[in-house]
Amino acid sequence: MADLDTVRRNLLNSLFSAFNRHDGAGVMACMTDDIVFDAAAGPDICGRRLAGAAEVRGAFEATWTSMPDVTWECTRHAVFGDRALSEWIFRATAANGQRIEVQGCDLFEFRGDRICSKSAFRKDRPPQPAASTGVPR
Repeated sequence: MADLDTVRRNLLNSLFSAFNRHDGAGVMACMTDDIVFDAAAGPDICGRRLAGAAEVRGAFEATWTSMPDVTWECTRHAVFGDRALSEWIFRATAANGQRIEVQGCDLFEFRGDRICSKSAFRKDRPPQPAASTGVPR
């Protein structure tokens, strides 16, 4: 049987796979019902706090809807007992066609074998020009 750190590292791999499949049920299966998610941006010192499974799932589904090509390329996970850090590259196309590509990280807290807290941080890089289609305008 795997130790708890290995179980938690595997859980993070499952979480990022679900993010990239745009799978709300898969994401929420990794989290407690009372999950607290502090988004990278928002009006508060913590960014924007979302609490509870329904609110957190809704936020991710809104991201997948507004940026259908969004991905998080996970570059590293580190698990430290009941806490973890994941580093990633966020890539997406905004509704206006501009590209977003930034590094970021998540800080996690676990309760048992599920995530009970997620706090996101990402670089504040301006959007990049829309990808060229090769078609002259």
